[in-house]
Amino acid sequence: MTMAAAMQSRTAELPAQSKAGRIAHVDIVTDLGAAEAVWRAFEQPGHLFTPYQRFDLLSPWQRLVGEQERARPFIVIARDSEHRPLLLLPLSLRQSHGVRTACFMGGKHTTFNMGLWNAEFAAQVASGDLDALLAPLNEHADVLALTQQPLHWNDQQNPFAHLPRQSAINGCPLLTMEPGGPPASRISNSFRRRLKSKEKKLQALAGYRYHLATTDADITRLLDWFFRIKPARMAEQKLPNVFAEPGVEQFVRSACLAPRGDGRVIDIHALECDDEVIAIFAGVADGQRFSMMFNTYTMSEHARYSPGLILMRYIIDRCAERGYRSLDLGIGSDEYKRMFCKDDQDIFDSFVPLTSRGKLAAMAMSSLSHGKRLVKQNQMLFDLAQRLRRAFG
Repeated sequence: MTMAAAMQSRTAELPAQSKAGRIAHVDIVTDLGAAEAVWRAFEQPGHLFTPYQRFDLLSPWQRLVGEQERARPFIVIARDSEHRPLLLLPLSLRQSHGVRTACFMGGKHTTFNMGLWNAEFAAQVASGDLDALLAPLNEHADVLALTQQPLHWNDQQNPFAHLPRQSAINGCPLLTMEPGGPPASRISNSFRRRLKSKEKKLQALAGYRYHLATTDADITRLLDWFFRIKPARMAEQKLPNVFAEPGVEQFVRSACLAPRGDGRVIDIHALECDDEVIAIFAGVADGQRFSMMFNTYTMSEHARYSPGLILMRYIIDRCAERGYRSLDLGIGSDEYKRMFCKDDQDIFDSFVPLTSRGKLAAMAMSSLSHGKRLVKQNQMLFDLAQRLRRAFG
């Protein structure tokens, strides 16, 4: 598809902006290939984005998972009067019950959702800029459902915080790390001693080691193990296996194998011995923050020694040695996350109507999200919801 064919709409006649560098054009791109060059340029220094919005993560998601879900690419690129890109929104468009909804690409596999911004522009965004961005979108979508957005990223405010917003359904426990700080500032000495005591049992195993997978062969071998073990773990917890959904395994393999600098788009950390894989944690990183995406641990007797917690200690210390400033284990309040993450990241949702039909949809989405948040925060309601889910499968 040519670039011209892929751009369904260009609004070159937006109202003149009084300040240089403001949005003058908005392009809607419906082909990943047509957006790739601009998208990759946004991943270079001088831009604000999370590692979940990298092209090599969202492109395979869109091709392998999004298309299965009938989600079409809806990539919004805003430019200034000199046609320099200011912002890229990696969205996908779905239609249900006559309502066209634009959401961030990545579905349930991205912990955080954001646009990719010119950092200088992002620091100056005002409501008029957002009005200019949203004005042309109503020809294509009725509502924007922009969920799980971080309020701040790398100490800079998310410009979409200026939109109407509400707290997301779940929060995200966060570990803040002081550069150069002592190990006890990350993990208490008493907790370290408990983990070392457990690890002594594992250290007796032949070939016991912690490592970050670097070769295609290692990555493939660890993923083969993960896709065998994870379904059994999820069945044990009576949870649906999201990794069994169409296209998901291929998407995960593609992103884990995609190169990024001296690492991969999704990095896999592992505890192993010569006889078996003991635990893996996989996540995305940007040099300042590590965010966990998926994990599991052995079904063997070695599971009793808390290999997941031991592996987490290795990852935290490795990140700290490399100057990382924060780490998260994903959205949700699982007990093990609180063992490491004492702070909380502010996460918000925005449901923005673009048409009159979209107003009703935005109200419904907002109310549903608010209701789910209330259930999550009330233990009695949460326990009841869990029992009902188990009862009805």
